[in-house]
Amino acid sequence: MDLQLSNRTVFVTGASSGIGAATAILLSKEGANVVIGYGKNGSAAQAVLEAVRANGPEASLCQMDVSNPNQVRETVSRLGSKGAGLDGLVLCAGENRIRSMAEISPQEWNEVVSVNLNGAFYVLQAVTPLLNDGAAVVMVASVAGHTGAPRHAHYAAAKAGLINLAKSAARDLAPRIRVNCICPGITLTPMGRATIEGADEDYARKKLLLERFAEPEEIARWIVFVLSPVNAFMTGATIDVNGGRTLR
Repeated sequence: MDLQLSNRTVFVTGASSGIGAATAILLSKEGANVVIGYGKNGSAAQAVLEAVRANGPEASLCQMDVSNPNQVRETVSRLGSKGAGLDGLVLCAGENRIRSMAEISPQEWNEVVSVNLNGAFYVLQAVTPLLNDGAAVVMVASVAGHTGAPRHAHYAAAKAGLINLAKSAARDLAPRIRVNCICPGITLTPMGRATIEGADEDYARKKLLLERFAEPEEIARWIVFVLSPVNAFMTGATIDVNGGRTLR
């Protein structure tokens, strides 16, 4: 299927590793130009940049701390000064700390919520004026936003907020821009592997109908499809890609 992404430009936050990196690379395979957003890991972002360019499309790096609204505004304004609009935005920047509720300090709570929820809002608000008519936004939340999760209270709460931010943004930005949300289950990324290490023994077999964890590319395929123009009649939707976690 032709996803009609050739020569379109998509900004992906959290694109230096994991699901964000897989999404950036898959977008480039579909012919899209990619702005690779990242926070701290410049060497990993450079590797993604090279992988995207190897597929043919144009690519650039965009470093910013999504939890800092002033930095987000300044960085996005520089993107806008280049004159080209954006056809898509993938909000994939995330952070997690595995800690019981009793151990979470106010500072840690704020830091995790600031990256996962506030950061998505700051970037969306700043980027919206750069989005072309017919553009699409995909927010990457988590199954934890539906179910909650032990030792992940701040992360799960932020992801639940992200699910509803997507619905509110879909209402606000319609009909010019579509906004949807993907809720992955545990995925074999650096963050996901840390979650697996802290999970109950044999978690996948006991909790997932498919009895395994997701590969980043499996989540990226859904993000790219939902973002693409062939999916032009979907907005305000939440797509669960969790291996059957919510049925166990």
